[in-house]
Order: sequence, then structure tokens, then C-alpha cells
Amino acid sequence: MAQTQTPTPPPAGPADPGGQGEDFGKSSPLGFLILVLFFVAVAFLVRSMTKHLKRLPESFDPPAEKAAEPAESEAKPGK
Repeated sequence: MAQTQTPTPPPAGPADPGGQGEDFGKSSPLGFLILVLFFVAVAFLVRSMTKHLKRLPESFDPPAEKAAEPAESEAKPGK
């Protein structure tokens, strides 16, 4: 006669389901303050970058007039 074993359930573990205890998902006031400071810092960085980008010229290529002048002055070495 073959005996069959019934699987025994695992022993009951601690009441903490995977680290999601009473304080899970809550943040401290210090964490909120740090988050607000990061947002303020990002706002100042965006403002500063916008000012710097407005100061840039349309193109970094030299104008055609100024590029042609040195070539003309080099062509007249007799003066």
C-alpha cells in the first residue's frame, strides 16, 4: 500500500508583508523640504539658462563682409 503525503503549509511568518508596515509610503517633513528645495533650484537653473540662451547670436558663422576684408588687405602687400 502506497502512502501519500499531504503537503504541509509553510509556517506562519512575521506579520510584516514584505516591508510594507505601518509607515510604508509616508514621507517625513524633511523629505518634503528637500523636494521643495530641488524644485526651487531647478526653477533658478531654468531661468538662468533662458537668459544665457537669449544672449547667443543667431549664428556663429563670421559675416561675409568681415571674412572678405582680410583677404583683400593681404592682396595689397605693396602699400
